[in-house]
Amino acid sequence: MTSLDVVAIGESLGLLVPDRPGRLAHVPHLRLGFGGAESNVAIGVARLGGRSAWVGRVGGDGLGELITRGIRAEGVEVHASVDPDAATALMIKERPRPGSSRVTYYRSVQAGSRLTAADIPDGVVERAAILHVTGISAGLGEGPLAAVHAAIDRAKAAGVTVSFDVNHRSALWRNGNGRDAGAAYRELAARSDILFAGDDEAALFTGRSDPREQLEVIRALGVACAVIKLGENGAIASEGHAVSARDAVRVDVVDTVGAGDAFVAGWLAETAAGASLERRLDTAVECGALACTVDGDWEAAPTRADVAALALPGADPVQR
Repeated sequence: MTSLDVVAIGESLGLLVPDRPGRLAHVPHLRLGFGGAESNVAIGVARLGGRSAWVGRVGGDGLGELITRGIRAEGVEVHASVDPDAATALMIKERPRPGSSRVTYYRSVQAGSRLTAADIPDGVVERAAILHVTGISAGLGEGPLAAVHAAIDRAKAAGVTVSFDVNHRSALWRNGNGRDAGAAYRELAARSDILFAGDDEAALFTGRSDPREQLEVIRALGVACAVIKLGENGAIASEGHAVSARDAVRVDVVDTVGAGDAFVAGWLAETAAGASLERRLDTAVECGALACTVDGDWEAAPTRADVAALALPGADPVQR
């Protein structure tokens, strides 16, 4: 019997963000937080009323403690191994201009990149309805990639649905010692039940640029449900014999970082609830839009009430 809707496995990092737009060299103050695609999804599912867990590896330092305390405070079950020999990874998000961002990572030899199958506790994957992983783990190195495949092995053995978000990070593959991102993504895709990709990401391993053709190639790999995220153009999904598309929701954009993770969280929360393809797509697009309205990786992940309020045009923005 499942006791978790979603268990997400992967790296979470400390995050430094300037308190105002401008060149980093000219911004004197930064605020400290955390982020990471997999933990963002786990938080997003919890915000929507789902039961989620995050599995990862942190250093035995203040950043590691900040991350585990912060994720747990959002109602997520946390399973974090503490690495005695490596520090927690860090990212700095610059905001050169309002609405734009540039992220620099310090992660290649840090704790999250040393994730192994041994860091995934017995029984956690097995009691989830959905296992969620991303291509970031593949880019971090052979150890994290092997850990993800081990988790998928356990999910398959236990009848757990496997969700894979490509989440391509070009910087991780720049010095990849000959490793091929497209090949790694195809292998993970072929083992997944649900796949998420931006159209640019899907092009890396499908060889197609048209989203509908990308869906066909992905489905031919054995993926039961394929979802292509189209940013300001919405999203398109295929499952069974059905193909469904949804336009984006127009919002005032503050920061797009984390929007894709909120989209995935909305989709997986509705999947766990047994929702239709159209309902999953609607909620995912709405969650992605709402995540753009506030600065931060996961802070704007919406609740069910936030999603409902989005459908009330002309509502008074002041609540009394």
